[in-house]
Amino acid sequence: MTIKRIGAEGGTGTGGQHLPFSRAVEAGGWLKVSGQTPMRDGEVVEGGIVEQSRLAINNCIAIMEEAGYGLEHVTHVSVILTDARYFQSFNKVFAEFFGAHPPARICMVAGLVVDCKVEVDVTCYKGE
Repeated sequence: MTIKRIGAEGGTGTGGQHLPFSRAVEAGGWLKVSGQTPMRDGEVVEGGIVEQSRLAINNCIAIMEEAGYGLEHVTHVSVILTDARYFQSFNKVFAEFFGAHPPARICMVAGLVVDCKVEVDVTCYKGE
C-alpha cells in the first residue's frame, strides 16, 4: 500500500507561519484531511459561527476535491467548537453540506490554538 501526502508543505498559518503537516494523507482508499479552520490566505476570516463553519467545511472540501473525493465519500467528521452554544447553528450548516450523505461524527467543545470558533476534519473512503 502506498501513502500519498497531499500538501506536505502543510500550508500557511497565521502570520505566514509554515505548518509542519500534510493537508491530507491518502492510503488504501482512505483520505484523512487535517483539521481546517475558517482561514483564507493564512488569516482567520472574521464572522459568526455560521460563516466560520461554512468556510471550515469548504476548506475541507477543497482538499478532498484536489485528492479526487466528494461529499459522498465522507465517512466521519470531527468537529471542535469553542463554545457549546454554537452547536445548533453548526448543525444547520452541517446539514446543508451533508444532509444527503450523513457521515458519522463527533462534536466537542475545546479551546483552539487559532483564534476562531470552529475546526473541522474529515475522513473519506472510496476504495482503490
